[in-house]
This record gives sequence, C-alpha cells and structure tokens, in this order.
Amino acid sequence: MFTRITSYTLYGVDAIKVDVEVHTARGSPQFNIVGLPDKAISESRERVRAGLINSGYKFPLERITVNLSPADLRKESPAFDLPVAMGILIATGQVKISDLESIAMVGEISLDGTVNRVRGLLSVADQCSKDGIRTLLVPQDNAYEAAVIQKVRVIPITSLGQAIAFLSGNSEVPSVQVDLAEIFSLNGKYDLDFSDVKGQEQARRALEVAVAGGHNVLMVGPPGSGKTMLARRLPSIMPELEVEEAVEVTRIYSIAGLLPSGISLLTRRPFRKPHHTISEVGLVGGGRFPRPGEISLSHCGVLFLDELTEFRQSALEALRQPLEDGEVSVSRSLITVTFPARFILIGAMNPCPCGFRGDRSIPCQCPENLYRQYRHKVSGPILDRIDIHIPVPRLTRAELLRGPGGEVSEIIRERVKRARDIQRKRFVDQRIKENSGRTHYSLRT
Repeated sequence: MFTRITSYTLYGVDAIKVDVEVHTARGSPQFNIVGLPDKAISESRERVRAGLINSGYKFPLERITVNLSPADLRKESPAFDLPVAMGILIATGQVKISDLESIAMVGEISLDGTVNRVRGLLSVADQCSKDGIRTLLVPQDNAYEAAVIQKVRVIPITSLGQAIAFLSGNSEVPSVQVDLAEIFSLNGKYDLDFSDVKGQEQARRALEVAVAGGHNVLMVGPPGSGKTMLARRLPSIMPELEVEEAVEVTRIYSIAGLLPSGISLLTRRPFRKPHHTISEVGLVGGGRFPRPGEISLSHCGVLFLDELTEFRQSALEALRQPLEDGEVSVSRSLITVTFPARFILIGAMNPCPCGFRGDRSIPCQCPENLYRQYRHKVSGPILDRIDIHIPVPRLTRAELLRGPGGEVSEIIRERVKRARDIQRKRFVDQRIKENSGRTHYSLRT
C-alpha cells in the first residue's frame, strides 16, 4: 500500500515542502527512510515504532519504505515523526482518512505517543499559506507561534491518538488564533530606559543620531564609564517593530531553537551581547546544517561587541560583508543558505590596555608600543564600517550624585521616528534608504 502526506523541512530561514511517501509491502520486516535524512530523522524509526505501539496501534511486520521527496534535498530535524507515523497507519489500513491534499503536519513523537515541539513552525506556517495548504497540524506547545500566520488553520496536537481522531473525523480540535494587536500592546515595552543614564550627554546624542540614520558606533572609554549601560538601552529608542519585522525576527529565533516557550511573536528589538571568545561560526552562523549566528539573531536590532579588541580577528573580519549587505551566506558541501543580518553594530573598547589613557584622575601606565599594538587589533576595514566613534569618559563623583538622569526613551524615540520620516522622503527616488548610505536597514516606522 502507498500513501503521501505533506510536511516541511527548514532551509535557512525558509521552509520547503516535502512529500512524505510511505510504501508497505510483504517481505522480511524492514523500516528504511530514504531521501537524504539526517541522524535525527533516521532515528525516528525507533520513536515511531514505540509511539504507534504505545498509542494502541500495531506496528506492521512488513517491508516499510519512507521516501522524503524531493530526494536530492538534505533534510534535518525530528519534525517528520508525525507524518511518517500517520503514513504508516494509513498505508496499512489501520486508519482511513479521505482528504489529505490540503493538510500538512509536523511534530516529533515521544515513545509514549506524545507530540513534542519542533523548531521553525512560523516559517512552516508561512510557506503553507503560500502553497495553498489550509490546515496545519502542529505540536500544542508551539501552536501559537504558527497561528501568527492567520491564513492557515492551525490545529494544536498533544498526541498521536488525538491527531488520528481529528483526521478521522471522530474528534473536533479547535484551531488556535492569536490577536497580534494584543501581543504588541502587552509585550512591546522595554524594561530599560535612557532616563537611567546620568551624564554622558555627548554619547546619548551620538547614539540617538546613530539610530536615526542607521549608523554603527564605537564607544571608547575606561572601565565603569557606562558603555554597556548605554548600549543595553539602545533598543528602547528604536522605532517599534512592524508586524513583518517581528515575524522575520521570530522566524530566526524559532529556527535557532531560541524562541521561549509560550511566546508566539517577538515584539521587542533584539539585543545580542556575545562573549569575546565567540568563534567565527558562532558570530556569523554555520555548522553542518547551517544555523543563524549572533549577527542574524541581532536582525532588526543591536549587536553589542563589548571589549572589541579581545574578539578573534577572523570573527571580526567576517563582519565585513554582512555590515554592507544586511545578509550573510553560509556555504557547506551540500547546502548554501542565506540569513538576514540587518543590525546596528555597537562596539565598546578601552582606550588602551590598562584602560585609563586620557582619564582625568588615573594616569595611563601603558608603553607607547603596547598602546599602538592594542589599537591595531581592530582592522581599518572594520573601523571604516563604523561611522561614529565617540569617547565615553568616566563620570566624576559629583556627576554620579547629581539628580535624575536625562530624557526618557519614549521622547527620544519620537525624535528618531521624525528623523526617519525625513530620510524616507529625501531618498524616495534613490536606492539608499538612510543617511548611512547602506541599502539594507529598514526605515519603516
């Protein structure tokens, strides 16, 4: 017997339709999965076998062949467990389902038949809407993520038995729906505010200009001058994410497996602060099956590189192309994917190895040759891509004890929005979209 079920695999930040073809025939009992599966898919044979038996169904002692079509596309993730199990049940006549053409399903099956969450459901739901799929069966734990795409009916499934009952028409499972306006109103606010910062008027003004024009920034100052404090509050003065931007950011985090449980949509601009020991792959993305790196996780937000001179030179040099193009391509022997990477880069470093060159109260103790060697750790091409270089001096005791800080982030954000409106009108007939001259940073507000 033969059956075909629609499912999806991830390719970069996109999802690609995969036909899960199941054929059963008489012969010595075998269970083979073909079509360039990865290790997680190959191991699904044991999960599916145990899941079927513990759900009250028979595992056929026949020759079972599962083909993941197109067969020349490398596939990963255990998300094919559910369609494989369902295909076996239909092919062996244990379950009768008439209409499968407009239905797709993804999900990992536990040994007891429970359906577990998987990565990239937002991309899967988005592609379903483009392929004309009307119903999508997904694990209940991340059903709200898929429901952000409102053109598809998302059915939350907790177990293999529930999926069978729904598809057979023996049980009705309500579809999941989300209110995007409510999500933005509840989750769009930031915990940190620029009013927390005392002094540093020059740095505050420079960061406001940077956000308005899409400029990268390098802050140079001694330890304790507030560089990290300023950088952490930068997303709070950036315009709110639009729905399209929020969907794009959420897709990246979902594919990376970093979307928090119970969160359907990320509505705050990302802020990423990788440690200086990070590798080139960790920064720009990669791996056998390429995953997004820190620059893609910073998409539509801020990438903060503290202690810039301590990062590996190869990792910093890998930022050249993403800073210009707003995307990064990762090539491996069997796959080449492109991840979005539109972000504002904020670098922070000490003025010298000891950290106190130019300080008003603590003298620098660095030899001149050591100082020059320290400054050359960041190459010229990287510095050329950082438009604004600002000193961040250490505040005096009197400045720290002075009254409340400056303006709140909301007031600054409104000025940023007005500045971006002006830029959009200025460059309406040109390819560039911002004062920095880069074409990739969105000026939508």
